[in-house]
Amino acid sequence: MKTNAQKIGFLTLFSVASVWFGSHAGGGFATGNQATQYFVQYGWFAPIAAVVSMAILGLVLREIVIMTNNHGFTTYKQVFEELYAPYIKLELIFELFFFIVALSATGAAIAGAATLFTQYGINYTAAVIGVSILLFFLTIFGSALVAKASTIMSICILICCAIIFFLGIRAKMENIAALPQIQPATGNAVFPVLKVLSYAGFQVLCAPALIGCAAPLKNHKNASKCIIIGFIMNAFALGASCLMLNGWYGDYTAAGKTALPTLYVCEQLGYPFLSYCYSISLFMCFISTGVTSIFGLVPRFEKAKVFSKWKSQKKKRALISLTALIVSTLISMVGLTNIVNYGYVYSGYLSVVFIVIPILTVGYYKNRKFLKEHGALELHENKKIFVKKAEE
Repeated sequence: MKTNAQKIGFLTLFSVASVWFGSHAGGGFATGNQATQYFVQYGWFAPIAAVVSMAILGLVLREIVIMTNNHGFTTYKQVFEELYAPYIKLELIFELFFFIVALSATGAAIAGAATLFTQYGINYTAAVIGVSILLFFLTIFGSALVAKASTIMSICILICCAIIFFLGIRAKMENIAALPQIQPATGNAVFPVLKVLSYAGFQVLCAPALIGCAAPLKNHKNASKCIIIGFIMNAFALGASCLMLNGWYGDYTAAGKTALPTLYVCEQLGYPFLSYCYSISLFMCFISTGVTSIFGLVPRFEKAKVFSKWKSQKKKRALISLTALIVSTLISMVGLTNIVNYGYVYSGYLSVVFIVIPILTVGYYKNRKFLKEHGALELHENKKIFVKKAEE
């Protein structure tokens, strides 16, 4: 279709923004564990901190999308080589970040699913082993099925969460209204600020997915519109989660339910059907996260020299999946809360130093320089320039 780049439809903008939202609103976000560890435990300003974190992330993703379309890139490797040029080997830092987070996310998925089973009387270690075996077989045989099911389950869990947030906030409105008069859970103002930055840094994990579908945006103005839509979606959802959990914080911490606080709130609201729907959807999100994280590692390693003499692609993928799952299973044994509190947080700090700050400084400068030299060109024109420069 010959569509003017300035006049792409709202649905196109919304669909690309939904990629960011879908990456964010997976099993980790829906549990309430991340919201608690990063924001809620530090006091009444949790919803504000969540919005600020999403704003920082939005600025980072905007520069990534603009750089992607300026040069007609299709992979995160190209984008980060351009960011770090002429020191293109620094791109390996993002690779390291991606590997750490992928293994941590799989470990968190296993730990989260196992924790969910413990709510129904199943031993945690046995649940971890069972979930790991299920993930292994799904990565070999059932990826297409899980991918289709995860879309439906993501929609279900978002609907469930929206209902839970509304009912949960209404049930604790008095507590929430009194929060500004209560001192924060910590007197140290520095650490909550670091957590805000770490959360934005960790969530840069969604960048490869956005890079893969950024082409329809075509120019920097549409990239800005898309990121604004994505910011509204993500900031509202995360802020609502923090607001609700602020009101229930004393209840679920006293009950020892910090691993899955949203499930605890759901159970206390007195709607059994909603609890069952949420539990099933949450389990499917965990499984989907585990499968997609493992599959994200397979293409990166299956072409390694160590496998050059292997003729069977299935065997290569099976070994890579098994190795990644063994590591992730060992990680899962430390528990969902520890994975979020240490694996996610410190990988987020790594991202702030080597990804967030470079993108908001060097990336911003390179994007402005490109637009000044070439103007707001459409994607096919940018590709011609990129090819011409490569030939030269």
